[in-house]
Amino acid sequence: MSSYQALSISRRAAGVAQITMNRPAVFNAFDEAMIGEMDAAFAEVIADDSVRVIVLVGEGKHFSAGADLQWMQRASQATREWNVEDARRFAGMLWRIDSAPKPTIARIQGAALGGGVGLACVCDVAIAADTASFSVSEAKFGILPAVIGPYVVNAVGRRHARRLALTTARIGAAEALTMGMVHQVVPADGLDAAVDATVKDLLAGSPNAQREIKTLMAKLEVGPVTPDVRELTAQTIARVRGTDEAREGFAAFLGKRLANWIPQ
Repeated sequence: MSSYQALSISRRAAGVAQITMNRPAVFNAFDEAMIGEMDAAFAEVIADDSVRVIVLVGEGKHFSAGADLQWMQRASQATREWNVEDARRFAGMLWRIDSAPKPTIARIQGAALGGGVGLACVCDVAIAADTASFSVSEAKFGILPAVIGPYVVNAVGRRHARRLALTTARIGAAEALTMGMVHQVVPADGLDAAVDATVKDLLAGSPNAQREIKTLMAKLEVGPVTPDVRELTAQTIARVRGTDEAREGFAAFLGKRLANWIPQ
C-alpha cells in the first residue's frame, strides 16, 4: 500500500484495512495535506478487491480534534476562491467515506471535536470508549459546521444537531449513544475487542449485498413509502436475488456450511 505522511494504512486482519490518522501531537487535527491523504487512502482501499471492511482510527490519546487551527487561520486570511476550493476538497473527502461501497467503522477514543465528530458520523458504524467525548465546536471560532453538517444531521437528527452546533457543548459517550452519534460504548480497554467483533459480523455478510445495502439506503428518505419507493425496492431485490452471491448464500445456509466470502 502507498506511503503517507499524516496517516498510515495497515492490515488489521484478513480483508480488513485500517486507516490510522497519525498526528497525535496535535490530537490528529487535520489540515489540507491530511485531507488530501485521507481522500487518497480511502480511494486506495476502496479500489483494493482484497479489502472488505475499513476501520478508521486515531493514533494516541484522542480520535481527532477536527480542523487544525493553523489551517483555519490561513483560511480566514485567504481569498474566497481559495476557501471554496479548499472546502470542496474537505466535502469530497467526507463524501468519499460516506459513499464507500464497503462498510466503514470509526474507532473512537478520547476527544472527537468539530470535524472529528463529522468523521464519526460519516462512518457506517461508530464504536466509542466510555471515556470518549464529543463537541461540535466550530461556533467557538466564529465558523460553523457546514461541511460536516449533513452527516451530523443524518446521524442524530436536525434538533440534536442544531443544539450541539449552537451550544458547542461537550457531551460524553453515553449521551452520544442515546442520540445515535455512536452505536456502541464500551470500556476503553475493550474498544479493540468491540471493533473486532463488529468486523467479524461484517465479514459474515455478502460483499455484494453490503454494496447494495449502502446504495439503496442512500436513496431512501424518512417519510411516506410512495409508489416510486415501492418500485425501487421491488426492482432492487428482484435483481439481487439472481446474483451469484445470493445463490451462494442460500446454498451455504441450506447446506449448513459457511458461505465462500467468509474468511476461513
